[in-house]
Amino acid sequence: MRRIPTPLDLRALQAFVAVCETGSMTAAARRLGLSQSAVSQSIAALEREQGAGLFDRDSRPPRPNRAGLALLELASPLLDHAKRVSARIGDASLALALPLRLGCVDSFAATVGPELIRAMSGPARQIALWSGLTPGLSAQMHAREVDVVVCTQTALNDTRIVEVPLFSEAFVAVVSRGWLEEREALSHDASAWRALADELPLIRYTARSVIGQQVDRFARHLGIDSPRRYEFDATDPLLSLVSAKLGFAISTPLCLWQARHYLDEIAVLPLPEGRLARREFFVLHRQGEWNDFVDETVALTRRVLDHLIRPALMRAVPTLPDHALI
Repeated sequence: MRRIPTPLDLRALQAFVAVCETGSMTAAARRLGLSQSAVSQSIAALEREQGAGLFDRDSRPPRPNRAGLALLELASPLLDHAKRVSARIGDASLALALPLRLGCVDSFAATVGPELIRAMSGPARQIALWSGLTPGLSAQMHAREVDVVVCTQTALNDTRIVEVPLFSEAFVAVVSRGWLEEREALSHDASAWRALADELPLIRYTARSVIGQQVDRFARHLGIDSPRRYEFDATDPLLSLVSAKLGFAISTPLCLWQARHYLDEIAVLPLPEGRLARREFFVLHRQGEWNDFVDETVALTRRVLDHLIRPALMRAVPTLPDHALI
């Protein structure tokens, strides 16, 4: 009758590898923080369970024999896998005690973020939320300084990080409402943005932000050749200059909602559609981690956009295109 193999004792396997690597029971015991007797007993038990000797007892220091070499070749992957399993269990246990660290780009944190925290944070799960620019958030994800990230354009080179599409929004031209009212005929002209770009300078987001880089590419594509005169990291100061008729901007619905106290003073003109005409949002998380939270985030974000932000924006900015936020 064929003998059923005995499962390997991982502690005994660890002792076996230590003896092979250090060359003696004494050195292996020192590395593992055990007595020499304990290491010797582990090796003996391992040989007994596997029904074969693992060392050439005639050599000094002891060297693994053919069976020992075969086991040594397989041992490292087994021990590495055991460590990963232990770390994963530790991460899961830790997740119950520590807040989930959620990093978001500013426009998302300031608009959808509060609804997310209100709906998903509670006694069983606390969320620590902070915002930043996409490049910084991506770096924090790679460094494990955050657990989940909501960001825009990404360039991931890590197959362990999953990118889940969230939503997209169109770039729109933003101008002072007073400026547009003085040129009433432009309000219903599909190419009104061209007259706008011919007359006013472009007020930009800084090129160190992803949205700034995207707007620059789109502006070049549209043939907008405006000197770099005013540049801002945030939407608030950008719209303050727009409302003062000092220029126009290219922004997005979520950014406008973030700075909604300016909505009475600005007007929106649609821009031509195309590959460069939209900003995409994604949720990033590590493979096998926080899957349920990410699924909840996607579903809740859709509800907030469909039932809260989009209707309010359409009421405040009637010229906003229907496809501006999808």
